[in-house]
Amino acid sequence: MNEKIVYVVDDDDAVRDSARRLLKIVGYEVETFDSANAFMDGVDSLKPGCVIFDINMPGISGLEAQKQLKERGAAFPVIILTGQGDIGKAVQAMKNGAVEFIEKPYQNEALLNAVEAGFAQLGVRLSEDAANEKAAGVVGRLSPRERQVLQGMLTGLPNKLIGHQLGLSTRTVEVYRSKVMDKLEVRSLSSAVKLALAAGLPELEAG
Repeated sequence: MNEKIVYVVDDDDAVRDSARRLLKIVGYEVETFDSANAFMDGVDSLKPGCVIFDINMPGISGLEAQKQLKERGAAFPVIILTGQGDIGKAVQAMKNGAVEFIEKPYQNEALLNAVEAGFAQLGVRLSEDAANEKAAGVVGRLSPRERQVLQGMLTGLPNKLIGHQLGLSTRTVEVYRSKVMDKLEVRSLSSAVKLALAAGLPELEAG
């Protein structure tokens, strides 16, 4: 991701302007919002980036916006800006997955370090998403029966029990299992299980 975008969400004009100038100087793209409501209204059309939320704003608070992003599974690492009386809330934000909380008035270096950490987290997230998407595509090549056999492998069942669950002979399961390994282009059970997990494949339900 070459273009790194930071979204500054704060109802204080001075805070938004100073943060925008600082971040632009070091090379980030910056978009600002004067409320969390405005940010959340348009978030579906925004590119993944790092978000700086003021913890207390009219309308949706920074904490509530963070919660909504997490519920959506959105790829936006969150940094929380706090006032002196907000430490308890800020700690809660960290427990909910915030990258960092920074007390106002903040040091420029502290903000930049937090943003850098946010993009490191985002890079990992996007890489994992890409890997999961690729895994889902590979698993999607399997026939319905091959998929069931893979689910049995994911459940940790031996071939005999997979066959019992699916009404197949052990030998037939072995044939399907070989086909699964070929289509997934893997040689070990652990590699097949990793792909199944990345693709979000459920375990085989008991028959």
